[in-house]
Amino acid sequence: WLYGNLGDTKIAKDGITYIAHRGNTEGPSEMENHPDHIAKALDLGFDVEVDVRIVDGAMFLGHDEPKYEVSQKILMSSNIWFHCKNIEALKYMTDNFGSNRLNYFWHDTDDYVLTNKEYIWTSPGYNLTNRSIMVMPELAHEDWLAYTTKANCYGICSDYVQYIKEERT
Repeated sequence: WLYGNLGDTKIAKDGITYIAHRGNTEGPSEMENHPDHIAKALDLGFDVEVDVRIVDGAMFLGHDEPKYEVSQKILMSSNIWFHCKNIEALKYMTDNFGSNRLNYFWHDTDDYVLTNKEYIWTSPGYNLTNRSIMVMPELAHEDWLAYTTKANCYGICSDYVQYIKEERT
């Protein structure tokens, strides 16, 4: 299901990469991190952030726990940003991909995190640069939708990327 989404990170006409947080495009969903939910967001033209774990050699998606076992086919898409949720996932990504093709990172409660491709994964409400990914603006700004239209950043990761993209373009 991911083979149609190979290639470089997608950049919209306004110069922003829109990243569907856990596959969500129009708000939080109980389907977040589900492979079908991710595929739908990719098919809509968004990049996707997923939570990945390696447990006993198997790859799983899921925010709080390993929920959906997935094959390594998911690694075929350069439009997925892998949030490594355990050291095994981070080690797997580093050992197999280094800074090539895939986007991946580890963080817990950090304000800023440097991804393997040197993007700055920026927690809600913190200052941005042209290399920043603005994460979850809806958590930090009262008028978050208007705020995203003025932001100077590389990308925006949100549960509401569909609305943000419509507002910006």
